[in-house]
Amino acid sequence: MAEFTTILDGFEVMMRLGIHPHEVAPQRVVVSVEMTVVYPGPLGEDAIGEVLDYDFVRTGIRALTAERPFALQETLCEAIAGLCLADARVRRVKVRTVKADVYPDARVGCEIVRSH
Repeated sequence: MAEFTTILDGFEVMMRLGIHPHEVAPQRVVVSVEMTVVYPGPLGEDAIGEVLDYDFVRTGIRALTAERPFALQETLCEAIAGLCLADARVRRVKVRTVKADVYPDARVGCEIVRSH
């Protein structure tokens, strides 16, 4: 069995996220995802069909953040984790979201770790 960590790091999306009146407008949110992916054995070919194509995570995050606003970063992290764990090869996922511009002197974020 082979175990890999597949990473999507620093993915920026503009989305509605928050509970405060000033967060009604879309804001910049930075998303990072680490997925522990298990394959039945060593990879035999240098072909995308052999591995998890991380494009599905990027596309899925873009769709999630475009289709509805989120009040809480915790809920957003949970939704992204669920998206990743929908692929049976993903055994563990860590999702981090950061509101990059909500405060002038700090970034605020949330992180979740889930596994099968």
